[in-house]
Amino acid sequence: MATDVETWSSSQKADGMSSYNDNLAEANRSYSDCEDVLNEAEVNSNWTPQEKALHEARLKAKAKRRLRKSSSRNSTSESFSESGDLAGADPNSPKGKVNTNDRKSRTGKGRGLPKKGGAGGKGVWGAAGMVYEDEEPDVRDPNYDESAQGDTVYAKVVPEIDERELEKMVNPIVQEYFEHGDTKEVQLLLKELNLGHNKYEFSSMAVSLSLEGKASHRELTSRLLSDLSGKLLSQNDMGRAFDKMLKELPDLILDTPEAPQMLGQFIARAIADHVLPMSFLDCYKGKVDCDHARVALDRAAVLLSMKREMVRLDNVWGVGGGLRPVKHLIKEMNLLLKEYLISGDVSEAERCLRDLEVPHFHHELVYEAVVMVLEAKGDKASHMMMKLLQSFWKTGLITVDQMNRGFQRVYDELPEISLDVPHAHSIMETFVDLCYQESVITKQLRDVCPSRGRKRFVSEGDGGVIKS
Repeated sequence: MATDVETWSSSQKADGMSSYNDNLAEANRSYSDCEDVLNEAEVNSNWTPQEKALHEARLKAKAKRRLRKSSSRNSTSESFSESGDLAGADPNSPKGKVNTNDRKSRTGKGRGLPKKGGAGGKGVWGAAGMVYEDEEPDVRDPNYDESAQGDTVYAKVVPEIDERELEKMVNPIVQEYFEHGDTKEVQLLLKELNLGHNKYEFSSMAVSLSLEGKASHRELTSRLLSDLSGKLLSQNDMGRAFDKMLKELPDLILDTPEAPQMLGQFIARAIADHVLPMSFLDCYKGKVDCDHARVALDRAAVLLSMKREMVRLDNVWGVGGGLRPVKHLIKEMNLLLKEYLISGDVSEAERCLRDLEVPHFHHELVYEAVVMVLEAKGDKASHMMMKLLQSFWKTGLITVDQMNRGFQRVYDELPEISLDVPHAHSIMETFVDLCYQESVITKQLRDVCPSRGRKRFVSEGDGGVIKS
């Protein structure tokens, strides 16, 4: 037994392992060193017994603290591997120093293997034999390559238009449509806008603007609603729009007194064009309290009852502009000029001419006005017609081209007119000079005015004075 103990103790010392006896001997040496320092201090100075005892107690306590610290450090930080070598020790480092970068356990527990077999921790590749699944690329990844992800589709997101902005964007579209009359362009513009649940508002705004305009504008609006139905607007949207218009009639009549009758015509035209369902009028029977709405619904019912066969009410707004027959336009212009000769109201004549909406046919008005001057008796008609043409010229209602064409037509037909009016040439020359003096026609137009035969002079030697 003694031999085993000696062998065990010798093996520990050979391996560099410090024992408790070694620690105790080291503490005694420290204490003996302290006593030598104390003896040296006694030689140099004379201490009292109390000071000597106090100093000796301090040295003993210091030696015990060193003993406890060294024993605890050796017991917890040093461990042996299976081969008997000190685990984690660097061969080049001082004896007993532990490598702080070692991943193995330093508590003396476990086998010293890495955690989770190398699959745990940050920045590791995972366990051996682990198969990774395909992951979706993260756009926020610094290594994300957009070109390597295939074709990229960019979707344009248009925010929904607010009710306040809807009127600002719809009014210009409708006003431009009244000028060009192209419903396809309106469809393209509306597709670019995100009307959302307020798209029925477009129909009500278009009808409201047409009520303040002309009959041709209302005809264009009815065509627009018919073309948009089933494409951008459903029958439900159209029904909501006209229902809103019926509720707003008390406000609409302030600007347009005939709004109830006009709205009734819109409803009848919409039902005939299959924009509104046939049961639209039946939904309001016995449920209308507003007198204006009742007038509009009665007007629509009367127009629909007049058609035995359900066809489009194309003429509900009349035939406007260039679609009218030429004879009808000539008759309207003759009536306009005759009323002007009786009343002398230039503004009323201008309003009637604008309502005809035929700016390309204004040369007919000039032609008829000049013919009336040639057929009239006295100078009153010539002065009144000159005043009317001068007003149309200054306001731009009749352009230079239309004025020249009207006078040129009279020049060409003057020989035929002179058969009924013998003095047509002289009257024509007088009227042309008057119009030129008032800046109604140009000098070139005056110079091409035809004359009847050779101009007669007073005498051969009068210096070229023309006989009046």
